[in-house]
Amino acid sequence: MAATTRHPLTEYQRRRRFDRTAEPSGRSGGSRDPAAGDGLFVIQHHAASTDHYDFRLEVDGVLKSWAVPKGPSTDPRDRRLAVPTEDHPLDYADFEGTIPAGEYGGGTVLVWDTGGYTNTTRRGGTAVSMADGLVRGHVTFRLDGTKLTGGYALTRFRGGDHEAWLLVKQDGEGADARRNPVSTQTESVRSGRDLGQIAAEAR
Repeated sequence: MAATTRHPLTEYQRRRRFDRTAEPSGRSGGSRDPAAGDGLFVIQHHAASTDHYDFRLEVDGVLKSWAVPKGPSTDPRDRRLAVPTEDHPLDYADFEGTIPAGEYGGGTVLVWDTGGYTNTTRRGGTAVSMADGLVRGHVTFRLDGTKLTGGYALTRFRGGDHEAWLLVKQDGEGADARRNPVSTQTESVRSGRDLGQIAAEAR
């Protein structure tokens, strides 16, 4: 008897009550931006119980997601912790608003940066798909965003129940140790609002 394949958004939908949160349910499937190259990426500043940045890459029809406590860096010397979370639907890339207190992830969400990305992952000189690279624990890619550009790498350094990765800027395009966009460019690339304005409008 063949094993039943679990839908990639099962965990995402299980954790949320869509009669109480404005987050997309993912049941519509979402749509892909044809200008996004190999896929779209989005980074959302999430002022939840613990402030962090959600880093998401489109892979096989969903947004693979990591919580990055300190946010992304443009300095190749920085090693930013990235903790994997559940897959999100593609239309989550447009979500900006406040998740009610008491709900999973309660807090304010802002679209900090977004755009397309290009997979540059290789193994032994051969191109590797993003899906395969993530299974193996290492991917490289080039971002084409408003605030972030150039190469980045995600590498798993711990597996098991407490899986953890590192997000690192690569040398070259977009690398700048003097920049700190998390601190200096806090506004949404979608609406131009900051977290305070989004939260106030929700109230």
